[in-house]
Amino acid sequence: MSVDAIILAGGRSSRLGGVAKASLLRGGRTLLQLAVDAARAAGGRVVVVGPEARTTAPVRFVRERPVFGGPAAAIAAGLDALRDGVAAEGPTQVAVLACDMPDAAPALAAVLAAATAATGTDTDGWVAVDDSGREQPLLAVYHREALERRVAALRASQPSGDLAGVSVRQLLAGLVLRQVPIPDGGSADVDTWADATELGVVTAVESPTPTASTTPTADPEERLR
Repeated sequence: MSVDAIILAGGRSSRLGGVAKASLLRGGRTLLQLAVDAARAAGGRVVVVGPEARTTAPVRFVRERPVFGGPAAAIAAGLDALRDGVAAEGPTQVAVLACDMPDAAPALAAVLAAATAATGTDTDGWVAVDDSGREQPLLAVYHREALERRVAALRASQPSGDLAGVSVRQLLAGLVLRQVPIPDGGSADVDTWADATELGVVTAVESPTPTASTTPTADPEERLR
C-alpha cells in the first residue's frame, strides 16, 4: 500500500543565521534530498512545503499560507496539494516529515511499517517516539481523513481562515495516536550549528560553521524556525 508524504522545508532557520536547513549537506546530499529519498520509500506522491530546490526525484513544491505560518500551516498546505486530482482509491494515509533529520529514513520506515500493518484499526496516526520517550509529530504517518477533519475545523475557528500560529498540538488534538519506537538517533535534528557539526552536516560552500546557541528544542513549532 502506498503512502503519500508531506515534507516540511520552509522554516526561517533563525538559529542557523537564516541558512536554509534544506540546503545543508550530509554525505554530498542536501537535507531536503535525504528527506525526499526517505519519503519515496512510502511509494506515493511527495509534496515539499518550502522554496523550490533541485531534487533527483519529481516532487511538488508549495508554500504555506502565510509563508512562515508554522508547521501546522505547512501540513495544511501539503494536504491541499495532495487533494488535487486524488482518485477515490488513492492513498488514505500520509507521512509527515521535517527535512532537518538526516537519519530519519530508518525511523520513517519503522513508522510506515506500523501504519501499514494496522489497517482497519481506529487509530488516527502513528507517531515516532525517541529513546527519551518524546513523541515526534513531524516524523509520523496519519490517516488523511483525520488530518483533513482537523484542518477544516481549525480553519473554521480562525478569524483569518488559515492556520498561521496554530500549534501542531492543536492540529492533532483529539486524534488517537499510537507511539512507534524508532532506532536511536532517527529523530536527531539540525537546530543549531553545534547540531550540524555533531551530525556531520555542512554548508554547501563548506565554510567554517559559526558559533550559535546549543540549547535543545523539543517543540516542533520552534524546530522549523
